[in-house]
Amino acid sequence: MAKKNILVIEDNHAILDVITLILESEAFNVDGLNKGADFIQHVHQFSPDVIIMDIMLPDADGRELLKELKHTQTTKHIPVLMISARYNAANYTLDGFEADDFMAKPFNIDDLMDKIYALLRK
Repeated sequence: MAKKNILVIEDNHAILDVITLILESEAFNVDGLNKGADFIQHVHQFSPDVIIMDIMLPDADGRELLKELKHTQTTKHIPVLMISARYNAANYTLDGFEADDFMAKPFNIDDLMDKIYALLRK
């Protein structure tokens, strides 16, 4: 089976590094961004199979990026796992756009992997 690509958008470098190390140890190709600038362009270049995205980024609201992703014909099929320390499963949507799954920070690594594998099966 070909390696799957996972894009992680997280402004906290420690969290980004930990998620990257875990995913790489599971044999995923991982790319990380720490801000929302050029998000859609990056998605087109990397072709992720799943996106893990923080809501609170220094230059963007992850929910706005999700809306842009789901509005773009060539990217709307990509499953997104939203993560946040501030938001919860009841308030992470924006304008009716909802991620495929949500996880509050801090999170358990096993739960993260379960959610990623579930999204890859979609």
